Amino acid sequence: MSIFESMLSDKGYSKIAGVDEAGRGPLAGPLVVAACILPKSFYLEELNDSKQLTKEQRESHFDILTNNPDVVYSYIVVDEKRIDTLNILQATMDGMKKAVEALKTPPDYVLVDGNKMPNIKMRGESIVSGDANSISIASASIIAKVIRDKIMDEMQEKYPIYSFSEHKGYGTKKHLDEIKKFGPCPIHRESFEPIKSMLNHKQLNLPLE
Repeated sequence: MSIFESMLSDKGYSKIAGVDEAGRGPLAGPLVVAACILPKSFYLEELNDSKQLTKEQRESHFDILTNNPDVVYSYIVVDEKRIDTLNILQATMDGMKKAVEALKTPPDYVLVDGNKMPNIKMRGESIVSGDANSISIASASIIAKVIRDKIMDEMQEKYPIYSFSEHKGYGTKKHLDEIKKFGPCPIHRESFEPIKSMLNHKQLNLPLE
């Protein structure tokens, strides 16, 4: 998990930021992007891609990461309106750029999960499946995931007819059934299907299929 960080350290980089997001795919709720710089020789047992961890493991790792004074992190919440305005790819790139810029210690190298780099000033590279291969990206993925899950738990309280605390806004059968029954709510992404088609049918006064 530290191979990228070790190679970069050997080249003289000391402030390596990992960047990852949570919430690209859901039909509702925000995208959360996190950036994280770990201290040298940082070790956390069972640290891995947030999707490979249990809820309890993620929350435990989150507490350790965010309460360690030597860990530098930031996060950006991109709401559904901005996602609809920019599209999800551009919203992700914009969120990554802002998360890096929000770090109180500017990094000298940035590792980004995925295959595309945001428009940042410092050197960096994108890594496919980076959250499973870089300790810095994995840490960012945990921070982003836990924060987003907490936001969706709050949305459950605000919109109790949807099971947001259960499916977190993803397009599960239960969520799709809820959308069909109740229609979209203010935090649904209007540019995502089936929300987009439902709203178009409503505007044209056509029956839903």
